[in-house]
Parts: sequence; C-alpha cells; structure tokens
Amino acid sequence: MRTRVYIDGFNLYYGCLKGQPNKWLNVHALCCNLLPRNQIDRTRYFTAQVSSRPNDPDQATRQQTYFRALATVPEISIHLGHFLTHEVKMPDAAAWRAGNYLARTVIKTEEKGSDVNLATMLLVDAFDDLFDCAVIISNDSDLKGPIEQVRNRFGKTIGLLNPQRNVSQALRPLAHFIKPIRPGALANAQFAAGLTDAVGQFQKPASW
Repeated sequence: MRTRVYIDGFNLYYGCLKGQPNKWLNVHALCCNLLPRNQIDRTRYFTAQVSSRPNDPDQATRQQTYFRALATVPEISIHLGHFLTHEVKMPDAAAWRAGNYLARTVIKTEEKGSDVNLATMLLVDAFDDLFDCAVIISNDSDLKGPIEQVRNRFGKTIGLLNPQRNVSQALRPLAHFIKPIRPGALANAQFAAGLTDAVGQFQKPASW
C-alpha cells in the first residue's frame, strides 16, 4: 500500500521522547519498522526552529544537529513553522486559588504553523493521489477536520501512530488502525552515533 507519514514533531517529542534516551530518532526507520507491509515513500516531519534559552544554551545547536541527521535520509522532508515569543499577563496560580486575581507579566512562547502545515500537506498529497494510506504521528484533536476529509472525501486509509498514553477521542473513530509507539520501537530506530553528510562528519549530541 502506497503510504506517506505525517509527523507532528512537538507532539512526538512531548508524547514519548522528552526526558527519555531515544531522541536521536530516525523517524523514517521507526515507521518502516512499525509498518513493514506498507511502502513508505515519504515521511514528512513538521516542527519549528527553537531558540537557545539561558537555562539551555545548546538547545538550538542540538536541534540543528538533529535536522542534519534527518536530512541524511532521502525519504524525510522537514517542514518548518515558527515560534512567537511575547509578554502576556496571566494570574498567579497560587494567588488564583486563594481568591487573589492579581496578574503577573510572563514570557509566553507559542509554536505556530506546524499543525496547519501538516494539515495542508496531508490534503494536498491526498488531492494529488500520492498515497493510499496516510499515517499520522500526532494525538492533536485539531487535526480531526483534515483527517476526516482525507478519509471520507478522498477514500484514503488512515493510520495513527500514537505517541501518547491515550488516543484522542476525536481522532480514534477516523483511524482504520492505531498503533502505540513503545520505547522498544524507539530504541530500535536510532541513528548511528556518528553520521556524515555533504558538510562532513557530525555526532549525536552528547547530552542525548
């Protein structure tokens, strides 16, 4: 079955990678291992470029190194959204519970564009009849609309590889099949510690 994979990078990261030892993940290999009968010709990875923070000055460098690793796999394409950082006023949680609604000014960072980019490419690829089966790695209920259209309007098979413990109740009825992403599958789909691209040799980030 002609298959394309659409990965919500932040949903994957916060669902099963953050704080775990398997971040050096070859996402295409992961999908091929979990779906050995499917012919996966494209794995689309949707994310946004992070900025280093005072408490983690190497964050952006690690991400760029990971992008280099993904780019060594011809079947993977990276689609970037962006971050918005701005000041907002929000109530202090402890004060709120005590009945004091005094707001504090905080820095809020929001990732923008990844879900819209994923939905757009999912629909465009379906319209162009580039797959028989679309596999989505996300548990975001905001994707219900485009997934519903791909299934009902274009007659495509929908699969979910779930990065979180529970499956979204909005997405569950739309899937022809659902598979969890377990730690063993992540461990079996890691890049080699050392890789080479057109620029030269590079290594897995030391903290990973």
